[in-house]
This record gives sequence, structure tokens and C-alpha cells, in this order.
Amino acid sequence: MIEHLDMSLVDWSRAQFALTAIYHWIFVPLTLGLSFLIAIMETIYVRTGNEEWKKLTRFWMTLFGINFAIGIATGIILEFEFGTNWSNYSWFVGDIFGAPLAIEGILAFFLESTFVAVMFFGWNKVSKKFHLTSTWLVAVGANLSALWILVANAWMQNPVGMIFNPDTARNEMVSFWAVLFNPVAVDKFLHTIFSGFLLASIFVLGISAWFLLKKREGWMAKRSILIAAIFGLVSSLTVVFTGDNSARTIASVQPVKFAAMEAHYYGSENAGLTAFGVLKKSDKKIGEKEILDFSFRIKIPGFLSIMTGGDKNTYVPGIKDLVYGEEDSRQILSVADKIRQGIFARDVLNDYKRAIMFNDTEQIRVIKKQYFQDKKFMNENFRYFGYASLMKPEDAVPNVALSFYSFHLMVMLGFFFILVFAASVFLVLKGSISKHRWFLWIALLSIPLAYIASEAGWVLTEAGRQPWIIQDLMPVTRGVSQISASSVMTTFILFAILFTALLIAEVSIMLRQIKTGPKHQED
Repeated sequence: MIEHLDMSLVDWSRAQFALTAIYHWIFVPLTLGLSFLIAIMETIYVRTGNEEWKKLTRFWMTLFGINFAIGIATGIILEFEFGTNWSNYSWFVGDIFGAPLAIEGILAFFLESTFVAVMFFGWNKVSKKFHLTSTWLVAVGANLSALWILVANAWMQNPVGMIFNPDTARNEMVSFWAVLFNPVAVDKFLHTIFSGFLLASIFVLGISAWFLLKKREGWMAKRSILIAAIFGLVSSLTVVFTGDNSARTIASVQPVKFAAMEAHYYGSENAGLTAFGVLKKSDKKIGEKEILDFSFRIKIPGFLSIMTGGDKNTYVPGIKDLVYGEEDSRQILSVADKIRQGIFARDVLNDYKRAIMFNDTEQIRVIKKQYFQDKKFMNENFRYFGYASLMKPEDAVPNVALSFYSFHLMVMLGFFFILVFAASVFLVLKGSISKHRWFLWIALLSIPLAYIASEAGWVLTEAGRQPWIIQDLMPVTRGVSQISASSVMTTFILFAILFTALLIAEVSIMLRQIKTGPKHQED
């Protein structure tokens, strides 16, 4: 069990990392999607030779550059925090977390940063085709950077392809391909980059709508809307598909998170999916945690079972079943049993460390052979190693309300964006989009909604897996560095001021560039 743990240190460390991640993610999705939109626009310029397309491309490229520069600053700080605030976690994950980040820095970011200079400063200095190639390589590099970050994060959600080394008390990678093609990583990468494409499309759509509302840059605005609407419609439909696959994977590897997403407390067959709902407190409890009920909801009968197992008769366990276990027929292990198995694994590791301390070579050999080289022990006991640090079974339950609302907000906005893109394509092809000012206002006001949906997705991803920093192996309480809470609080305040200043700077610079428009981009 946890002894002498400063919970204020844990809370401030979590708050600082959440602050940095939330600010960083404001910039990342726009980079992912806008880079490809720019590449598409420049491709049209190179193929047609129309200088208007060049002017259009350079306008959006300017906005991309502002966002790209500030996104890098927050990303660098985020990676440093693993070593400063989460050193125990960094040690425990060994090279598994470091390898994808190293590849991201050496390969993807190098590719991205090398050609971004050509993309911005190479106009009229290199050939059109070479410049276009550089633009496409920046887009590919930006999304490859996201790949390796998401692979690392997916391993935290579903640790695979590794073995625990008792001599160093670290997890070591044994299969790079298992880590790379982790089902969570595949789903997360596809869902995340396409959501970035969606956000960037809304961004271009909304700003172009502003130009039409101001009766400016009509040629540029209508063509930008057409490209963004088509790109966004395809992306938004793909987001729905990848999100469905991701939910199915989560139901398998993170069932408590999946149940929290739906505020699903009691297991059942023919389980219904909540399309919309409002939660309320009830008098029922799981230990000290309140069970939330619905004051209102719209439910799709049987769809949760179909989404999970492809059949309405599929049994979907609820939070209460996952905490306290089910009958043998369901084979759901209770958290209390997992805690006992985790404690046993921890005791074995402590015995092994004690044998090393006293240089008891025979005991070292026996423990290693009997336990750490035994697949049954590793699969049945060590896989629940992190549960030894939980105080009570109910600690395995995340914040249900936060998980539920972030998931449903993201889903509802996702379907709203599909309607916006479909209507945009229809109206611009019909040639009447300028006449529908009400729709142009909807497109413009959709920009902040896209950011809200994007942030909600990450809130669900990270808050929904609590209390784990590594699923089942390490809770967040064990991952923090042994530093003073006051120092973390101080840096939290400094980062909050710095990131807010950066965000204000980006928005003000972007607004200035948007008001200037594409006419003076050559200057």
C-alpha cells in the first residue's frame, strides 16, 4: 500500500502535465490538417499555373507557420516534464516510451523541420515541383511526428511487446512491431490525425466564411470552402469509423473506461447506447463513490452490445461488475482479487531485491526461475502489479461524469460537423453559399466547437484511464518524482502565464493576418 505519499504533489504534477498537454493540443491538430490542405492547394497551383492559387496557398501557409512555431514550444516542455515531474514513471517504462519519442525526434521531426524552411522561404528560389515536394514532406513529417507520440501514449493505455526485468525493475521492449501495431495505437493514430484534418477543415471553412460575410476575397474564399468541405467531409466520416473501432478496442483492453464513457454501472445483455443524457446523483454507492443515475436520456436499445461484440446478446459488464467481479460464468476478476495478485507480485519483487542486496545467488536463481521466467506468474500476477498500490477496490473507478460528458460532447459535435461539411459542399457547388449568411455564421462559430471536441477527446483518453499512468502496471501516484509540491505549483503558475501569453500572441497575430488577407502575402 501507499505510504507517506504527498497527494498535493501528485495533484499538482497531474495539473501541470494536463495544463501543458491541453495547451499543446490547441496547436497540434491544426498543424496536422492544415499542412495537407496547403499541400493540396499548392498542387492545384502547380498543375494550373494560376497565380491566384499561389496567393491562396501562401495565405493559409502563413497561418500554418504561426501555429507551427508556437506548437513546437509547448511540445518541447511537455517532453521535459516526463523527466522532471514523472521520473519514476520514466524509469519504469525503460526504453519502451523513449524509443518512439527518439524516432519522432530523429526521423519525423527532422524531416518536418528540414523542409519547412524550403516551404516558407523557397518561393521563387527553387523549382515549383521541388517546392511542392517540400510542402508535401512537411505534411507527411508532421503526421509522422504524431504517429510516434501516439504509439508511446497507446502503450500506456495497453502495455504490449515488453518484458519486465527484475534486475533493473524496468520494462524492456522485446517486440518493436508489437508496440507499433498495438491495436490501441492503430486506432488512436487514425482517429487522432483524421480529427486533426476535421479541425483544420473547420478552421479554413470558418475563416473563409468570414471573408464572405465581409464581402472580401470571394474567389479565394469559395475555393477554400470547397477544398476544406470535401476534405473535412471525408475526414469526419472517417473519424466516425475509426472512433467506432477505437471504442470496440477500449471495451476489450480498458473495460472500466468503456463503462465510464456510458455511465454503465450494471452489466447486461442487449445493453443500450446513450445517445444523449444528463447525469444526476443517486443514493446508491460503489464503496465511497456515488453511482450516478440519469435524470434524462435518449437511449438506443441494444446498440452498446452490438458496438462491443457485434451482437445484441453480447454481455457488456458495468462498472460495479468490473470492481466487485462476476460469477464464474462471466469470468470477471474483481479488483480485490487483482490487488491480492498485485501484492503477491510486489512481494516477490521485494524478495528478489533483498536477495540481491545480500548477494544470495541461490535465492536469486530460484526466484527468477520460479516467478519472473514463469509465464503463468507473469500473466496472472505481475500483469496486475500496479493494483498493489491501490488503497481500495473503488480506487480503480475513474471520474464517471467527466468521462461520460467528454465522450458524448465529442460524439455529438462530430455528427454536427458532418452536417456542416455536407451543407458546405452542396451550397458552394450550387453557387449560393454567399447568399446564406446564417450558414456562414454557423461555419464561423464552428471553429471554437472543433477545438472543444478535440480537447474533449483527450480528456476522455487520459481521465478515463485513471487511476493508471500505465494500465494495470503503475498508478499515477507511483509515477511522480520525489520533489517538493511547492516547486511544481510554482512552475504550474509560470507555465499557465507563459502558455496563456503564447495563445494570446498566436490568436492576435492570426487575426491580424486574417484581416490583412491574401492580397499582401507577396510582401
